[in-house]
Amino acid sequence: MNLDNLTALEEALGYRFQRPDLLQLALSHSSYARENQAAGPSEPPADNEQLEFLGDSVLSFVISAELLRRYPQFREGTLSKLRALLVSEKSLAEIARRFGIGDYLQLGRGEDKSGGRDKATLLCDGLEAVLAAVYLDGGIEAVKQLILLRILDPELERLHVDGESWLVTDYKSALQERIQTNSRQHLSYTIVGEEGPEHRKNFTVEVRLLDAGSPEKAIYVRRAMGPTKKKAEQDAARQILEHLNAESAHAERAKAERVAQESAKVAE
Repeated sequence: MNLDNLTALEEALGYRFQRPDLLQLALSHSSYARENQAAGPSEPPADNEQLEFLGDSVLSFVISAELLRRYPQFREGTLSKLRALLVSEKSLAEIARRFGIGDYLQLGRGEDKSGGRDKATLLCDGLEAVLAAVYLDGGIEAVKQLILLRILDPELERLHVDGESWLVTDYKSALQERIQTNSRQHLSYTIVGEEGPEHRKNFTVEVRLLDAGSPEKAIYVRRAMGPTKKKAEQDAARQILEHLNAESAHAERAKAERVAQESAKVAE
C-alpha cells in the first residue's frame, strides 16, 4: 500500500483532507486491522466498515436528490432503476479503479495475496468509506461536489442519459403505453422504402402520431432505417418517444416557473 503519497489520491478525488487520518481509516480493511491492531475486548479494530456504512447512505442521498432535480419528468420506477445502476457494485468498483483506490487499500497479508486490491466488493466498500471520510472532514457540500463532478456527471455521460427512453429496449411498446393516456391519439407505422439486394435489404419505416379529430394531419412524424422492419420501427418509435419526453420535461419546467412566479407575487 502507498500511504506515503496520499496526495495523489486526494488529487484524483479533487479534495484535500484537513484530517488525513480519516482518509487512512477509510482505506483500512478489516483484515489489516485484525492483523495490525492490538485492540482490547471492548475496543473493536479500527477498520473502514462503519465509514462504508455511512458512505453508502451519503452516496445514495446525494445521487437521489440530484437525479430528482435533473430529471423531474422521470417516473419513480425509472429514477430507482437509474440510481440502482449508478450505485451498483460493478459501477462503483470501476469508479474506484479510476481513482486508483485499490493501490491505497490497507489489507491483511492473505487478502492482499489473493488479489484483494482488485476485488469489486473491496473497491466498492473502499470508495464508500472514502466518501464518508470526505463528508466527516468537509461536510455535505464537499462530498456533494465530489460525487457530482467525479462520479455522477461522468457516469451519466457514459450511459448517455438524456431522457426517460434511455432505459427502454422495446420502444414500440413504451410508446404505445405512453399515448394510451390520450384517447385521441394513435400511431401509424408504414414502410416507405426498401433498398439493397434481397439478402441485405434496408427498410425505411415512417411512424406518424395522429389525432383522431384530424387523422389526415400528423402531430409528429419520424422516419428510421434498419436491416429489418422491426428494427426500423423500433428506432422510429424511439425518436417519437424521446420527443414526447422532451415536451413533457419542458412543460414541467414551465409549470414550475409559473408556480415560483406566482408564489413570489403572493410574497410581495
